[in-house]
Amino acid sequence: MTDLTGIDLTGAAWRKSSRSSSQGNCMEVASNLPGLVAVRDSKDQRGPVLVFTSSGWDAFLGFAKAPR
Repeated sequence: MTDLTGIDLTGAAWRKSSRSSSQGNCMEVASNLPGLVAVRDSKDQRGPVLVFTSSGWDAFLGFAKAPR
């Protein structure tokens, strides 16, 4: 397990999906951080942030995309 506490996100380049609604109910992702991917709620940009290792993010996406 990787310790992800105390990560500096000041250089994070946040982006929303091109499919996001105009109502702002979406998440933003910053994938420009070396070895990390950060995720936050677009409505609460000063709120909590989830931080994944790159491999953890890939595993999450693989699970999310898997047929059920």
